Amino acid sequence: MTTQPKFPVVRLQRTLPAPPREVFHAWLEPALLRQWMAPGFEATHAEVDPRVGGHFRIWHADTGADVGGFEAEILELVPDRRIVFRWGFVGPQRTAGPVYDSLLTITLEPAPGNASHLTLLHERLDDLAAAMPQGAAKVETGWRLVLDKLALALAAARQASMSGQGR
Repeated sequence: MTTQPKFPVVRLQRTLPAPPREVFHAWLEPALLRQWMAPGFEATHAEVDPRVGGHFRIWHADTGADVGGFEAEILELVPDRRIVFRWGFVGPQRTAGPVYDSLLTITLEPAPGNASHLTLLHERLDDLAAAMPQGAAKVETGWRLVLDKLALALAAARQASMSGQGR
């Protein structure tokens, strides 16, 4: 008998204004991540070792104070198509404090107009929900905010690229 998770899975789909190659790159480039990987906070630091087994770390601050962020491991990389993370939510103590692990899968498909269809699937949130129910309840909203910021960052990059070509 399979045990069903107590906390629902977060599944979001979004069409983004850039081809899968650029969206994939935006998930692995620290300078780009700092522009968009912060739901309601400032992303003050990002580190990525873009290989299977590599780390993915984001530091968040609110009015200058460290509030934690994400400590993740890259489990799967399929260039321009898919990234799977062991996704850890951490507080200001980073890994010296509790880490609430989950599984995050990002899937990309080409879309008309040189765009991408992104599917975000965030699973195994039960440990976070048990320890921090209010935090877990905000995961979907946080991802919606982050994906909005990602879309804006991609659109701005595309606009800058077009104006740089002397259009």
